[in-house]
Amino acid sequence: MIDANKEAVSVLNDLIEVSKDGEEGFRTCAEDIKNPELKSLFIKRSQECSTAAAELQAEVRTLGGDPETSTSVSGDMHRRWVDLKSLLTGKDEEAVLNEAERGEDHALKAYRSALEKVLPANVKATIERQYHGVQRNHDQVKALRNIAQAR
Repeated sequence: MIDANKEAVSVLNDLIEVSKDGEEGFRTCAEDIKNPELKSLFIKRSQECSTAAAELQAEVRTLGGDPETSTSVSGDMHRRWVDLKSLLTGKDEEAVLNEAERGEDHALKAYRSALEKVLPANVKATIERQYHGVQRNHDQVKALRNIAQAR
């Protein structure tokens, strides 16, 4: 693998972990919520994160690298915190939405950081497109959280 691709593979592998974290995080939220509409939304978002990770993995393979296949340690710890908090709050809708938003804050930060890197145009385009999906997820979760807080 050429040196220019090493940086791109590293950035993409970081985003794969973030996407895998999102997949697992949204799945955990779906398990922890009683509201059927939110449950459905979280399942859909989990599937979208899975698709994003697969797309990033394909990019890594195209660059000659070995794609990441697992979640991050910090993501695993966050999900354990969500599980504990859900137990303590009785799986309160607002608490689950707060934690989902926190996860999306992390994802936004990771994607913004990736977009600041010098990367091949096709890789940058993929990251930019996925960034907009992460932003949409964040904004939707935040709006739902605000509605839950207002109740």
